[in-house]
Amino acid sequence: MNVLMGIGNELKGDDGIGNIIARKFRVPGWKSIPCETVPENFTSVVKRENPGILVIVDATEMGLRPGEFRHIPKEKLGSDVVGTHGIPLRHLVSYLEDSAGRIIFIGIQPGNMKIGESVSNEVTDAGDEITEIIKKSDFSGIKAL
Repeated sequence: MNVLMGIGNELKGDDGIGNIIARKFRVPGWKSIPCETVPENFTSVVKRENPGILVIVDATEMGLRPGEFRHIPKEKLGSDVVGTHGIPLRHLVSYLEDSAGRIIFIGIQPGNMKIGESVSNEVTDAGDEITEIIKKSDFSGIKAL
């Protein structure tokens, strides 16, 4: 079993993309968890499943164009990358390290994060592309930050 954790606030435009991906993702061999803004509430599920692959997707400020996405190694999660949620993403990944064979954190550059707005076309398109990548479990084409 593999696990996808989507993180996001769907009331804040592009910030909701991780959650949206997780809500739509239905692939055999995968458990998909829309974590909203509280991924720490779902760590027990990851620990229980002990997935071969854990993918975490979140809107992440990286100074890129909206919709661009990157694989972000744990070392960079606490430095120049800013998540939009309460728990520091580096702590989340560190806490789950021993519970998954491999952890892949995918950050999507948001553009519009205004309350009440919908997800932009660029970020929606990136979400569709990321979904296909996860389905194939081939992450080699994702640029690293």
